[in-house]
Amino acid sequence: MNPIFLKKLFELYLLEDAFFEDITTESIFEGKRQKAIIRAKEDFVLAGSVFLSYIFKLTGYDFDIKLFVEDGKRVKKGDVIAEIVSADRAILYVERVCLNLLQRLSGIATKTRRFVELIEPFKAKIVDTRKTTPGMRYFEKYAVKVGGGINHRMGLFDAVLIKDNHIKAAGGIKSAIERVKKHVSFTAKIEVECADLEMVKDAFKYGADIIMLDNMSLNEMREAVDLCKGRVLLEASGNINESNIVDVAKTGVDFISSGSIVHHACWVDINMKLE
Repeated sequence: MNPIFLKKLFELYLLEDAFFEDITTESIFEGKRQKAIIRAKEDFVLAGSVFLSYIFKLTGYDFDIKLFVEDGKRVKKGDVIAEIVSADRAILYVERVCLNLLQRLSGIATKTRRFVELIEPFKAKIVDTRKTTPGMRYFEKYAVKVGGGINHRMGLFDAVLIKDNHIKAAGGIKSAIERVKKHVSFTAKIEVECADLEMVKDAFKYGADIIMLDNMSLNEMREAVDLCKGRVLLEASGNINESNIVDVAKTGVDFISSGSIVHHACWVDINMKLE
């Protein structure tokens, strides 16, 4: 990620937590150099440790960070994730922002890894969606990659996704694709959301690069795979969870998108303690 972009986000996160000052810490601590330990309190896949140094730079104090676990690796309950040596005031100032980030992103990476492992025997890959927390999208999508998933478009700006409202406004799939091709660069991929096989036929016929099979039955997905014969990428989407993801992967689709790997991921338990 662009370090300028990261700096701006972390400045906002810290400003949210300590708008003017940390009145408790500045009343009690004197800014002496101390060591803090970040430790796992349960088993999970780690994500977010690479951002600790960016956050500590904003405190204005010198610091040393020793990481014992890389992002993407599994940790066990009791494992030490990192040691941080800095001013006590600095450590307590950024403690909650650091932990919130690690706990949230590790939860997403852990859930994503579970989905990835479930469909490992098949060609389908797990991708995320734009259903992310405002202000946290880039970090949450980073966590998906750490967990073994693939990022869908980052936002409205980097890929075309023609959905039902676009199709209705344009008067059909053919017209929607034609309008998009006149407006965007030839480098942009065009994906069309289809609710039935007739829509799939139109999207395929009029030049979609990717077709999203939205809330289709398993039989419809299999028919779409047979219809397109590998000449266009197919993405299954809609209410994908642990109970049905293997069956969806068996249909032969190329990608399975899931919002739940982000919005239904549970935070993991991590703490930071001064020694």
